[in-house]
Amino acid sequence: MLLARNYKTSNGMKFFLKAKPSAKVDKVESMEGNVLRVFVKASAKEGKANLAIVRVLADYFKVSKSAIRVKSGLKSKNKIVEILEN
Repeated sequence: MLLARNYKTSNGMKFFLKAKPSAKVDKVESMEGNVLRVFVKASAKEGKANLAIVRVLADYFKVSKSAIRVKSGLKSKNKIVEILEN
């Protein structure tokens, strides 16, 4: 179960998200409790979905891809992602 909150860190903001690989479209939705649901077309094999999640979140939050870090859940659908301040 994901913790249902996002919080500010000294470097930026952390978000809890649920990944949905092999989706029909790339998109971000807000779930109950401020958890993000991120749909990506990429499959979950060889880290392709994680790279796609970073790309989709960068577009959604209007930041560079290098400002987004997957902090936890590289091999799980439940992830914690940090967005660094510029």
